[in-house]
Amino acid sequence: MEIFLVLVSLILIVLGIVGSFLPILPGPLTSWAGLLVLHFTDGVDMSDTFLIATLIFAIFIYVLDYIIPAIGTKRFGGSKAGMIGTTLGLIVGLFSPIPFGIIIGPFFGALIGEMIHRNDIDKALRAAFGSFLGFIASTFMKFIVAIVYLGFFIVKLSQHNAAWY
Repeated sequence: MEIFLVLVSLILIVLGIVGSFLPILPGPLTSWAGLLVLHFTDGVDMSDTFLIATLIFAIFIYVLDYIIPAIGTKRFGGSKAGMIGTTLGLIVGLFSPIPFGIIIGPFFGALIGEMIHRNDIDKALRAAFGSFLGFIASTFMKFIVAIVYLGFFIVKLSQHNAAWY
């Protein structure tokens, strides 16, 4: 049972890292769920304070994930259409065979969204750039948190394995 819980925990941690890039999965929250599952294995010491603090931080990052792209878009004169285009561009970029589709897709998605919203290429380019910067900042932030949670997983598991010897 313990090996099963460790494997489920690892899968959730990895899904959290992947979720940092996919808009479908809440990356840090999924990684936190992996820490929670690891907590239920025998011999892994995680205090309630640690779990609550990491949960609060994951929720904070989850909320910021929606605020940061909006700030980037708004700061550069973008609209909701640009933000929707960014998300759609990300999804298309994920499944496209072109290199760096995950990076190029959100930019072009925002550009197309802004061009649909307004027919001024200069304003659309500027808003697309802002939306793209917000997306990149938000994705980077989620990725870092998910990697830190992976580090917690490794440290807690290695402490547990050290106790076996």
